Amino acid sequence: TTEVMNLITKTFEYEFPTPIQSQAIPAIMSGRDVIGISKTGSGKTISYVLPLIRQIKAQRPLSSAETGPLGLILAPTRELALQINEEVEKFTKDDSMINSICCTGGSELKQQIKTLKRGIEIVVATPGRFIDLLTLNTGKLLSTKRITFVVMDEADRLFDLGFEPQITQIMKTIRPDKQCVLFSATFPNKLRSFALRVLKLPLSITISST
Repeated sequence: TTEVMNLITKTFEYEFPTPIQSQAIPAIMSGRDVIGISKTGSGKTISYVLPLIRQIKAQRPLSSAETGPLGLILAPTRELALQINEEVEKFTKDDSMINSICCTGGSELKQQIKTLKRGIEIVVATPGRFIDLLTLNTGKLLSTKRITFVVMDEADRLFDLGFEPQITQIMKTIRPDKQCVLFSATFPNKLRSFALRVLKLPLSITISST
């Protein structure tokens, strides 16, 4: 949209996309599941935030009876989740149609519940806290029914920290026609086999340090 383009070119003054952005954004925008392998700090977050915003804007807004979310971003640590949510807010702060929230263990649960009850389009969360939220209020606080876009960021660290069972559990509750993208700095074999289980015919993009 024009607002997003103005932010990119005028406010943030991005002159051109990074290598991972120029490869991943068109692939994700085309609706494909994508695996992106690129080192930390290469601009991965924007590679999925922009397509996610576009997808949310193309959908029917949440009704007053729906809490959302429409998009879910899973991150391994509280610090990374906060960082991702800051990036999301840069692009959505002036857009009343898209609200996001960062939900991690060790952060204020009461406030999160209050915000979620009002309806939220994007949830950035650690897997454990997201499962906690799904079970609250006998499963009526949050719904995964309308999630159409799932991101796993720093997926290698999600695995190193032992989150595979939680992610598998979360994925089972989400509609099968979702779009799913996975970003990682490294791509060990156990992550590869998980990715091929969860993603549908994913397009794999690897940006080497050269």
